[in-house]
Amino acid sequence: MAMKKALIGLSILCMMVPSMTTNAEAKAHGAKKESKSSIMADWKFSKDYVKSGAIETGDIIIQDASKNGNDLELVTVGDLSSPELEGMMKWSEDDYDHLANVDSLQFSNSKKASAGRYFKTIKDAPINSEEFKDGFTIEAIFKLPSNFTSNLHSWMGILTRQGQAADINKLDGEKEILSTLSVSNDKEIQWTSHPTNLNYNETNWSRSLNTDEWYHLAVVNDGETSTLTVNGVSDYGKSIKVKGIATVEGKGWNIGASEWGNELDALFAGNIQEIRVANKALDEKDWLIPDARDAQPVEGTNDNIPLLTNKKNYNFLFVPDTQKYSNMNPEIFDSQMKWIAKNNKKNNIAMNAFVGDIVDSNAEEQWKNSLQSISYLDKSNIPYVMTAGNHDYASGDPYLTYYGPQRFADKNYYQGSSPSGYGSYALVKAGSYEYLFLMVDMKNLQTDLEWSKSILNQHKNNPTIIVSHDVIYPETVDNKAVAVESSRGKIIWNELVNENNQVFMTVNGHYFGITHQVKQNAAGNDVIQMLVNYQYDYRGGNGWLRLVEFDEAKNKLFFRTYSPFVEEMSKKEKTYIDFKYLTNEYNLFDLDLNFKKRFNINK
Repeated sequence: MAMKKALIGLSILCMMVPSMTTNAEAKAHGAKKESKSSIMADWKFSKDYVKSGAIETGDIIIQDASKNGNDLELVTVGDLSSPELEGMMKWSEDDYDHLANVDSLQFSNSKKASAGRYFKTIKDAPINSEEFKDGFTIEAIFKLPSNFTSNLHSWMGILTRQGQAADINKLDGEKEILSTLSVSNDKEIQWTSHPTNLNYNETNWSRSLNTDEWYHLAVVNDGETSTLTVNGVSDYGKSIKVKGIATVEGKGWNIGASEWGNELDALFAGNIQEIRVANKALDEKDWLIPDARDAQPVEGTNDNIPLLTNKKNYNFLFVPDTQKYSNMNPEIFDSQMKWIAKNNKKNNIAMNAFVGDIVDSNAEEQWKNSLQSISYLDKSNIPYVMTAGNHDYASGDPYLTYYGPQRFADKNYYQGSSPSGYGSYALVKAGSYEYLFLMVDMKNLQTDLEWSKSILNQHKNNPTIIVSHDVIYPETVDNKAVAVESSRGKIIWNELVNENNQVFMTVNGHYFGITHQVKQNAAGNDVIQMLVNYQYDYRGGNGWLRLVEFDEAKNKLFFRTYSPFVEEMSKKEKTYIDFKYLTNEYNLFDLDLNFKKRFNINK
């Protein structure tokens, strides 16, 4: 991925709620500060650091708290007399720790506004020419606005080095910003930078963040690698062979604004409390907030939860969207597939189903990463079925090249494919029944619809699970995740589920979040609908898989969420968010299913 126009990044339900830490005294921002020699600039957005002027008059100067002369001056875009400027930037008593006498600066810029405000470093600021060849640490304490929308706030800059790649003959990027800390259309934090030693930019990403929640981020470069950390977690590892930050003579830095082609692009909205820049890699103990963390991370446990409670029971396993793994964390994908290959028999997993979005974008490396991981299943003759997601479609149909019908031709459970080649079906014996898995492609839903109906008509007596990338999505009602059918989901229900009594479950990904519901079909029988997708969570999903244990004796289905990636971590590697099992009501639950009654379908 890259910056806007070169790289472009759902109804989002976040499982974690980033919030303020409680040990205020330990975090009195700078309690363990580095020596003055390593801190190049420290911009505290507080009235206490106003050097001169005022926001209202448009001439405010913010003093560099490091006393290195890197002061900031306010820049107003548009007519100074514009009524849109009223309240566009104002002091706020809201801050990371809710400490008394600590300010932040609230920005209310919008892409639709004809006027706006941001800061830039003064003309002779020493940081303007600094190349950071020995490393750097950039920290920001900020929060995104509660009204964040992609059309108003995407790619807004928190901190941006002015200039473009073409200015220093780095033509690979041409108009790309030299370096920027920006917010994507999906609320991910992006650090993309042209190092001094490369002719192209390198990019680090964070997970998708919540709105109206405070965060501490740190971009740390040790002269060889760069890592982006948010609230103590690095989601996507390091970029390597990265030295310094390229400069353009006469250019400085923007705070609260990004650029494209040497022109202003997107101004910041939200709150900024402090931005600090050091000319070396700082240890975490020396950060502004050395132990920043989400106060309410995902609910989970590292105690053992059995995935198979009776040897007569069996599991179906669903692999949530893997796109972030294929793109940035292939080791997590490998961990999932190796675990399935090794533990399939032990946990009596009758079928493994991928819910789509195998890759993040149509890049050969991502397809190859996914293939390397999924091939572990082939090598061990593990049964699996797949459906594509919106990120998997591209010119030339690469999904069909890698995962089309030819890949499954020699697998005895695989029964055939749809006219588009994207849909398929499989039959698998588990317990007392032979189950049908019908993979319904989202893009070719209408094209394949008659084929899908014909498969269901031919298998009236087979308990059926429909897997499609887009079926239900979550909405929050009274602090609960409620399942809502998408437009495609309505077609799937009306055309394939409601009148086909053998369909007892649908599973999908696509929308970030987790939810499920039980809905009655035309015959008055239950149909379980389940959404599982963790792609915008920690590390793109932290390796979590969804297993459903079928217990015919107890007439129960047990739903569990497990991460082999976390299981393999050493105690030293684990952070406060690393749980083998997720345990909230959407991740660990059971449902009643009277097998004999429900599966005595059309007899």
